[in-house]
Amino acid sequence: MDGPLDGIRVIELAGIGPGPHAAMILSDLGAEVIRVQRPGPQAPSTEVHTLRGRTVITRDLKRPEDRDDVLELLSTADVLLEGLRPGVLERLGLSPEVVTSRNPRIVYARITGWGQDGPWAHMAGHDINYISVTGALHAIGSEERPIPPLNLIGDYAGGSMLAVQGILAALLQRERTGRGQVVDAAMIDGASVLIQAVLELRDTGQWTDRRAGNILDGAAPFYRTYACSDGAFMAVGAMERQFFALFVEGLGFDVAELPDRDDPANWPALSNLFSTRFAEHPRGHWEKVFAGTDACVTPVLTFAEAVTHPQVAARGSVRAGAGTSVVAGRAPRFLPTSAGSPATAEAAQPGQEH
Repeated sequence: MDGPLDGIRVIELAGIGPGPHAAMILSDLGAEVIRVQRPGPQAPSTEVHTLRGRTVITRDLKRPEDRDDVLELLSTADVLLEGLRPGVLERLGLSPEVVTSRNPRIVYARITGWGQDGPWAHMAGHDINYISVTGALHAIGSEERPIPPLNLIGDYAGGSMLAVQGILAALLQRERTGRGQVVDAAMIDGASVLIQAVLELRDTGQWTDRRAGNILDGAAPFYRTYACSDGAFMAVGAMERQFFALFVEGLGFDVAELPDRDDPANWPALSNLFSTRFAEHPRGHWEKVFAGTDACVTPVLTFAEAVTHPQVAARGSVRAGAGTSVVAGRAPRFLPTSAGSPATAEAAQPGQEH
């Protein structure tokens, strides 16, 4: 299927977590992705959704003949994508120096947790470890303890998405210089970039290091979730005053009679008031009350429920797969800029796979 990266060849050295995710995104954008995985019964199938759009070959990089095969592939590739610990590919004879000597145009992209250098570069770790040392994990959770935000901040937003950004930037620069470069995508770097807006709030006195005490961490009564009578939840994001007025109107309150929402000292009382009101009815009731309004109040859906939401379904953001499977669609979309260029829009149609 054509896409913005049609004609770009990516060699993915098999790994877990952000590497396959980054390769999936590149494939969704139209790149040809060849996944090189080790032989053995544990090799995952391309039916795994994050491995969609791949050609898979089996090579043991410890065998000289297999390594030479991969080097031959890399001699004409546009991107090498790997997520091994620093030094592993050097020991296997596939260092950036070796690969770029054969193909100066290649973008050599490396995803790690700690980065290619520094005192912790060779240590093991996972998403929770990488975000714990950046301050991101400390800021998320209840007052009692930090709560891991799935693997979204470190592995994916701070890892795979940062790597894709670096790859695309390097490919663009290559158009000007004719040469590729090494992309060092470290999750501690990516996580830090992601929290820059929060760091700015902190610098201006609008954020404290106390969890559950800030405007975006669940403390504010106008930016949190509320339980309904059926145990389901509604999400409230009524930050702006005009949206807040619609929110409290939907709950049946007069905004003029409520305590000042801009004073954090009033947040516990307002939260208790709103919690009591939400608990009077099931989620379906509140969905009807706020449907089509600008109150910024929406249902908190499970993955299974999300596929039937009218906006999600219309976009194909996630869709039902085989059995109980739920599959993410492709993003971003590329729409035609004129009647004569429909091909890029076709690449964005939901529900299609290579």
